[in-house]
Amino acid sequence: MPDDSVPPPTASATASRLAPRRLLGIGSLVAVALAVAVYGIMGLPGNGGFGDPASPCAGTGEIVARIKPAIHGEVAALVPATGPLLLSKLSFRRDDGTPGTLADWSGKTVLLNLWATWCAPCRAEMPALDRLQAALGGKDFDVVTINVDTANAGDKPKTFLADIGVKALGFQSDPSLGVFKALQKIGRSRGLPTTMLIDAKGCEIGTMYGPAGWDQPDGQRLIAAALGRT
Repeated sequence: MPDDSVPPPTASATASRLAPRRLLGIGSLVAVALAVAVYGIMGLPGNGGFGDPASPCAGTGEIVARIKPAIHGEVAALVPATGPLLLSKLSFRRDDGTPGTLADWSGKTVLLNLWATWCAPCRAEMPALDRLQAALGGKDFDVVTINVDTANAGDKPKTFLADIGVKALGFQSDPSLGVFKALQKIGRSRGLPTTMLIDAKGCEIGTMYGPAGWDQPDGQRLIAAALGRT
């Protein structure tokens, strides 16, 4: 775990820390012994193929094909989806403590990021995600970050975000680790940070294992491709 006395990363420090993009995010939660809530995820076998008009993810394959030319540079480690995975039932807490799900963003393309204050790459990446939300967040796209510090973390995550000047991102949390465990169960979360690009129906477009310079031109071009703006 990082030394919490270390000051928040500067923009230049962020860029240097994000250099080894192909490394998996550090930090495994396998050893954490906690009671985890059950979270429903649709999109497992039997959900139909990309080309099946009856599938909730019908048409997502076209988006996956569209983004592939944009997977390079800062976002070269993004793994495109190979089949339908509906994630709209992922559950977490909203800023005010009320329950929320990814379905709350139905109709928007979402960049979903799991992070923790003890994860050094997560801390370095957060300003880039905040800048991406400030630049592109709106009626058809949002960055949705979910903090997975455990229940005894108190206000530590919010204090960290305030200290580094995060202003554009909303705050979502999951101290039970339910989201992480649910994604881990289906091979979509191997460590932190984990970031998923999700279409307006709640279907996976691609997944990144580790940090990226999401606010850089490569990241913005990838989002633009997902939105059909290129």
